Amino acid sequence: MTGWGSPPLTRTVLDRAPRLRAVVHAAGSVKWLVTEEVWARGIVVSSAAEANAGPVADFTLAAIALAAKDALPMAAAYADGRWPAFAERRGADGRTVGVIGASRIGRRVMAGLRASAAGYRVLLYDPYVGAEDIERMGVNGVNDVMGVERVERLADLCRAADIVTVHAPETPETHRLLDGGHLALIPDGGTVINTARGSIVDTEALERECASGRLSAWLDVTDPEPLERGRLLFRLPNVVVTPHIAGAQGSEGRRLGMWAVQEVGRWTRGERLVGEVRREELGRLG
Repeated sequence: MTGWGSPPLTRTVLDRAPRLRAVVHAAGSVKWLVTEEVWARGIVVSSAAEANAGPVADFTLAAIALAAKDALPMAAAYADGRWPAFAERRGADGRTVGVIGASRIGRRVMAGLRASAAGYRVLLYDPYVGAEDIERMGVNGVNDVMGVERVERLADLCRAADIVTVHAPETPETHRLLDGGHLALIPDGGTVINTARGSIVDTEALERECASGRLSAWLDVTDPEPLERGRLLFRLPNVVVTPHIAGAQGSEGRRLGMWAVQEVGRWTRGERLVGEVRREELGRLG
């Protein structure tokens, strides 16, 4: 069993564990943990990423709800001594949310949005997901993301969305996927939420958009991470930057531990591993 802070499973490490047959990771991504030597030795790898997805999705949905109510601009106006008139206030009903990436977290977020009484319009951009895949997509085995609109181009999502939330994996293809050009397409008053990986968003371009007051942002991850002290993003009233806390923290860590224990039980009984990570899938995972 491994977790955050474990050493990468290099040949040197594995030579000291000659009987090792399975690695159960009580955390999310295993990209930094697993090396080619693991696959070469036929070691099975499993990750608690599904258990970690719950807290991230909850955090994201909370940020979306606050963004939909323009909580940050309203709070800034109030702090300046102004009581916003009713005509200035916006509600969540009917707002358009653009989801980048149908990852396990992205699917949970879409399901939560579809279940909301706010009647969100939900757009999805994911080049690996076809229109027919959405009908088969599910969270906890339930097809509860039906009704999501798939868009072919990220630019189309950005033009239409009031709120853009990032849930893509960190790969060479997604590096600065949400760049300055795409950020400029998001309508005035829009919000960017990133609980995935900081490198997917162009931090400098987003900082400029937020400094102008045109966009707001809720960032749990940044590029670089940690973000340098003194960055303007920390001082902007329309930006919240948190230190990578969306995933399991504190008491939530028990979820990961319990999941890992159950997975070890499945392994010893010869059952299918729920969180198995295959070599060919690793490049598309977060």
